[in-house]
Amino acid sequence: MIDPAPQTASTGYDVIHGYLRSLDSSPGVYRMLDADSRVLYVGKARNLKARVSNYARPGPHSPRIARMISETASMMFLTTRTETEALLLEQNLIKQLKPRYNVLLRDDKSFPNILVTKDHDFPMIRKHRGAKSQKGEYYGPFAGAGAVNRTLSQLQRVFLLRNCSDSDFETRTRPCLQYQIKRCSGPCCGMISKPDYAQSVKEAENFLQGRTKGIQEALAAQMQAASDDMLFERAAALRDRIKALTQVQSAQGINPQNTAEADVIALHTDGGQACVQVFFIRANQNWGNHDYYPRISGEEDMAEVMEAFVGQFYAGREPPRMLILSHGLDNDDLMAAALAEKAGRKVEILVPQRGEKAELVQNALRNARESLARKMSETATQSRLLKGLAEAFDLPKVPQRIEVYDNSHIQGAHAVGAMVVAGPDGFDKNQYRKFNIRGDDLTPGDDFGMMKEVLKRRFHRLIKEDPDRNLGTWPDLLLIDGGQGQVSAVRQIMDDMGVSDIPMIGVAKGLDRDAGKEEFHRTGKPVMALRHNDPVLYFVQRMRDEVHRFAIGTHRAKRSKAIGATPLDDVPGVGAMRKRALLAHFGSAKAVARANLADLKAVDGVSANMAQVIYDYFHEQG
Repeated sequence: MIDPAPQTASTGYDVIHGYLRSLDSSPGVYRMLDADSRVLYVGKARNLKARVSNYARPGPHSPRIARMISETASMMFLTTRTETEALLLEQNLIKQLKPRYNVLLRDDKSFPNILVTKDHDFPMIRKHRGAKSQKGEYYGPFAGAGAVNRTLSQLQRVFLLRNCSDSDFETRTRPCLQYQIKRCSGPCCGMISKPDYAQSVKEAENFLQGRTKGIQEALAAQMQAASDDMLFERAAALRDRIKALTQVQSAQGINPQNTAEADVIALHTDGGQACVQVFFIRANQNWGNHDYYPRISGEEDMAEVMEAFVGQFYAGREPPRMLILSHGLDNDDLMAAALAEKAGRKVEILVPQRGEKAELVQNALRNARESLARKMSETATQSRLLKGLAEAFDLPKVPQRIEVYDNSHIQGAHAVGAMVVAGPDGFDKNQYRKFNIRGDDLTPGDDFGMMKEVLKRRFHRLIKEDPDRNLGTWPDLLLIDGGQGQVSAVRQIMDDMGVSDIPMIGVAKGLDRDAGKEEFHRTGKPVMALRHNDPVLYFVQRMRDEVHRFAIGTHRAKRSKAIGATPLDDVPGVGAMRKRALLAHFGSAKAVARANLADLKAVDGVSANMAQVIYDYFHEQG
């Protein structure tokens, strides 16, 4: 329910007090808004009237809360059946609205898992990120792609499971290189029986579940038996598999003996900044860690920061069976109930004082302290560079958001534009954007036209979504990879859209196209250069190189996708499985296009109606 705005004064205590008459003691979520209807704060309450009354009278509020109250011009309320529902709704709204006065988790990346597929006679093992929609068993999360790749590499050496796609598997006539280097048992060409391969899959899953002792003992017994039978080549192969298994176990770092499944979360604050370290423990194995830097004001207590982090962190993730925290929450029981409701099973929250779990927390705390110290040092350096950039190019203010643009193509083909963002915290990869160049009237290879299209689309969206420039998404400086021509083209677009007040710098290669001899172009000002050893020059080079890397990677991905595309991709109703079945039956997309209706109906998984759709598609096309 949304309450009507009270007929009271502009902002502050009187506004909040005006809502008390319409509130009852229900649990729910409240939002505090400023005079421009921007959300300042989202909070939950067991009793809405009691909570709001605390804001309605002057009292011992912290400076942060006092500022928030003074800016409040209206409030919104939504009642829930339980306080648990209120907690879940609160965290969802915080992630969606990003209020200024809430503790905010800024990095919301997903974590990779290992997937063992279950929709094939010979399952494959591979990295998976995103929704768990494919049939199979998922193991994770791992802290990053590097941890998954290292584990997969070793698992392939130990268990010899395939990592090729199903289409590659179906079309192979001889074993691939993976088989030759003893990373795969060659099921595609009958080098291993289905029961033996299934046993390897079972052993791999046992390992991922933490049951490794039996696997090593079985491999050791097989190696001894092979040696006794003088099958020395097989014994050597088994020895290598045992060695690989030992390496993957040691690579996982500290492996707790009495903690099977948990996330260890440690919080450290200093100087108004916070770092949270999360260690992932699964199957009694340490599967890596990740650090986060939530936005805080520095006036919150540790329990408030920890509770906000836990709530937002698991808003889009499945929680483990246990959370091991460095600091308790204000509402441990409530958070445990909310996470249990989300996971469909019990979730335990602990703040250990002794034993193995306390040691895990201390290790995570040490990492949090060290990470925050590095981050603060990097931030100080970044601030000096931003100030130096403003001085070097005579900018009206020190930029807090720099947008850097570049294009990538091969003679106009698969053209893409790229934007990267830099600021006080370095590169903000969550803000990177890519643009598929759509201009049909562009001459292939027209870099000026491509840059104009990218900037036009970017600023049309900014004007639409944030016309008042209040959301922090408008740049303070544009860096364009190019010379005077690109700068003039972009300036024309900016003037046409009425956003000519944003400074712009073109970065050209300069004399002999050597790094260190860059020339900088600005509208209405002479070309300039920086000293060869100037830190600001290195800073600009890093930004230019980063957008160049991002643009080339985006272009290569688009080109690879186009190379692998077939006419079947555009046939309505033909997904990945039907596409594989058609290609396996006919051998090529061209043969599918030429097939008659009776032959299409003979393909497994293609019904009579679907065969008619495919036949009509290709015959209507030409």
